Amino acid sequence: MLRVKERKVYELAAEGALPVRRVTGKLLFPRVEIEEWIVTNGGLTKPGKGGRATAPILPVVIAGGHDPLLEWALRESRSGIAAFLDGALDGLRRAAENDCIAAGLHIPERGKDAWNVGAVSESFGDKPVVLIEWAKRTRGLMYRTEPGRSIDSLAATRGLRFQSRQPEAGSELVLAQLLGQEGLRKSDLHCVDAVERSEMDLGMAIAAGKADVGLGIEASARQFQLEFTALIVERFDLLIWRKAYFDPPFQKLIRFCASEPFERRAQEFGGYDIGGFGTVHFNGP
Repeated sequence: MLRVKERKVYELAAEGALPVRRVTGKLLFPRVEIEEWIVTNGGLTKPGKGGRATAPILPVVIAGGHDPLLEWALRESRSGIAAFLDGALDGLRRAAENDCIAAGLHIPERGKDAWNVGAVSESFGDKPVVLIEWAKRTRGLMYRTEPGRSIDSLAATRGLRFQSRQPEAGSELVLAQLLGQEGLRKSDLHCVDAVERSEMDLGMAIAAGKADVGLGIEASARQFQLEFTALIVERFDLLIWRKAYFDPPFQKLIRFCASEPFERRAQEFGGYDIGGFGTVHFNGP
C-alpha cells in the first residue's frame, strides 16, 4: 500500500509516525487508519491518542472547473457542500493540497475522447481517490446575433474581440487544443484585456458587448440568448477523495443527482449528456 521497503515501515512504526497496534508481540496495521495516513500529505502527520494517525479535516468544498449544473445541484441537494469553482487546474492543485473534498476537471488529453485520467494518474496515482463522470458538455463559440454574422471556426474569429478565461481554467486548455487543430496560436486571436472566471461570466460579458466571441459551453450561450457553434464535446469529471465519497454530504449529492428534477434541469440547461453520470474513470489504490 505504501510502496516502500519493509525496513521503512518498521522505522515509521518505531517513530510513532505510522498507526500500528502491538498484539502479543506482533505489529498489526489497521487498513482504514493506514489509508487515512496516506491521505495526510503522504502520512507525515503525528498520530493522535492511542497511536492513531489523525487524517486531515478536509474543507467540505468542491473546487475546480465551473459548471452551472454542478453549482445548481450543490444548492438544490442541500448537501452542505460549498463550491469554489475557479478552474480545473486550480482544483487539481487544491485537491493535492487537501483543500477540498473534490474537484471538477475537464482537462483534454491526447487521443479521441481522452479526458482527465492522465492528469489524475500523474498527481494522484498512489492516492485513495476516485474519478467519476459528472457529464459530457458541448463546448463551442458563442457570440451575439448580428445580421450576416456566422462564426463556424476559431479562424473565423480573427478581427473580433475574443474573451478569454483565467489561465487555470480547463477551457483555456481546450482552446489551446482546438487552436492547434486549426494551425493557430492564441496570439492569432484579438483577446480583450480582461478575463472572465466562470462560464456564466463569459456569457454575460459577450451579451453585454464587452467582447464579440468566446469559447464557452452551450448552457451558458442559451442562458444569455447567444448564437452558438459547437466545436467539441468534453467530459467533465469529479475527482473525489475516496473517504469523502462515502461521507453523508457527497452521498446526499449523489442521491439527488439520480432524481427526476436533476435530469429535467440538465435538459433545460441544454448541451449536457448525463447518461454516463457516475462512471468510474480512475480508481486509486
